Amino acid sequence: MTGRSLLVCGAWLAALGPCASWSEALESALQDTRPLVDIRLRSETVDQTGIAKEADALTLRSRLGFETGKLADTSLLAEAALIWPWEDNYNSTVNGRTSYPTVADPEYYGLNRLQLTNTSLPGTTLIVGRQRVNLDDQRFVGNSGWRQNEQTFDSARIVNTSVPGLTFDLSYLNRVNRVFGPDSPVGRYTGSSYLLNVGYNTPLGRLTAFDYLLSFDQARTDSSQTLGVRLAGERAFGPLKVAYDASYATQRDYRQNPLDYRDDYYIGELTGTFRQFSLGGGVEVLGSDGVKGFATPLATYHRWDGWDDKFLTTPVNGLKRQYVSAGLLAKALAGLDSLGLTAMYHDFSAARLGQHYGSEVDLQVQGKWRRFTALVKFADYAADRFATTTRKVWFELDYVW
Repeated sequence: MTGRSLLVCGAWLAALGPCASWSEALESALQDTRPLVDIRLRSETVDQTGIAKEADALTLRSRLGFETGKLADTSLLAEAALIWPWEDNYNSTVNGRTSYPTVADPEYYGLNRLQLTNTSLPGTTLIVGRQRVNLDDQRFVGNSGWRQNEQTFDSARIVNTSVPGLTFDLSYLNRVNRVFGPDSPVGRYTGSSYLLNVGYNTPLGRLTAFDYLLSFDQARTDSSQTLGVRLAGERAFGPLKVAYDASYATQRDYRQNPLDYRDDYYIGELTGTFRQFSLGGGVEVLGSDGVKGFATPLATYHRWDGWDDKFLTTPVNGLKRQYVSAGLLAKALAGLDSLGLTAMYHDFSAARLGQHYGSEVDLQVQGKWRRFTALVKFADYAADRFATTTRKVWFELDYVW
């Protein structure tokens, strides 16, 4: 036996122990693997003034995948999305049916998420790959989960919670996979963007400071720096709970943006909950200097500014929204785990010059039973001096496992 052979054999024998432990760790990671199943069937109709035809969309969305257990403090998540239009009498923005109102749920079969998550450093989580990023209330960064094709990010993200009560969250993005799908000219935004979000628990609530630096090759006028602060908390007064939320941010053009602008944003909101009843209201302003309105291109839009989605792009004179909401949440009712009712009224106007845009009424009934969720939803936007009067109705059934 040559000296080289002896060396190889010795190295192989020395590795037997570690190999055995790695084999056990791999087996454990595979045993801890869990499936990801998220299925949604939705009917959406849209009646919009100025468009003769009524949109009628029936789409089935499936997200299927898995997440492994940990091997060397690292797990793998892989998930595909399949969006199948059963009834496609609507403008998906890429199917050419422009004689119908828009329902931004294009047919799609492909990758949704693919990420590695590592927790080897104390109090630290590192996530690399195509992933979901939801920050705070998703006003500035979210996955737009209402749409069938969610918004994901090709990014590297590090979250550190090693200091009690403090969360440090930093992400680098080089591509945004938007809800319009890869076939749309605005379906992907590329460029080097950074998201910094630092939150701390105080006696008054969660205090968050953030700095979002967005640079987009395909939408240069949306390249911006947004610097802000947010406080969200809750106080109990006997059986009454009062939740409050206040946020302020300032925004300016960034990098290759050809515009020169400075805008402010603020929101103040109060919600009172007594047993199963809730009542709330607030004022939100996306300001404007007359050059460009305060932009939130990575937001989960449907949660904000009305369910009719008439303000996906902030008007050049900004947007002021005054709103009230009422809700009822009953548990263990009529054989359901929970039943919720929601009603909202929004009044929209320009943040600059005071022009009245319109108003909207939103209504929803949602029931949950085990792994199933069903909802009926209605939105009615009455246009004054912005966009067109639009009415939408949804019926939806979800299964998540």
